[in-house]
Amino acid sequence: MFSTKDFRTGLKIEQDGKPWEIIEFQHFKPGKGGAMVRTKLKNMLTGQVVDKTYRSGEKVGKPDISVQEMQFVYRDGTDLVMMDLESYEQLYVPEDKLSSQICYVKEGDTVKTLLYNGVPIDLDLPASVVMEVTETEPGVQGDRVSGATKPAILETGIKVNVPLFINQGDMVKVDTRSGEYLGRE
Repeated sequence: MFSTKDFRTGLKIEQDGKPWEIIEFQHFKPGKGGAMVRTKLKNMLTGQVVDKTYRSGEKVGKPDISVQEMQFVYRDGTDLVMMDLESYEQLYVPEDKLSSQICYVKEGDTVKTLLYNGVPIDLDLPASVVMEVTETEPGVQGDRVSGATKPAILETGIKVNVPLFINQGDMVKVDTRSGEYLGRE
């Protein structure tokens, strides 16, 4: 069990039998009565975001969430095939179950997977990944100083705005939280 004093951004709690992640929280004391905690919670199964207020000291459940190293093997139609690296068991997970961050994972990559009651619900990715540019307009000599950008498609199909000097075949570093170009590798 967690108490409201344990609340922090990113904490995973269980409310009404479902796993939630705390996106924001704020302690406040109204004019009369006890202190309260306002939270913004994200349902880890559906992505729904709700506001909830708790009384200070109120207890909430701890979800049955575990982290496991799994390998992304391939896409099978609308499913993603993930392999447990310990038992070599393959799980077929609907693509919409995992977060939109799957676009930063290449086939064969090993990722930390969050499991709720044994079912994958989210990925724990590094802050940045390095990917190859597969399609973009060619760079022009002298386009090195300006802050202008152009769209580029990376090896997993994600679109990222990159500087004008980036060419097809270049390796670029991308932020997995914002989807922004960070640099050339």
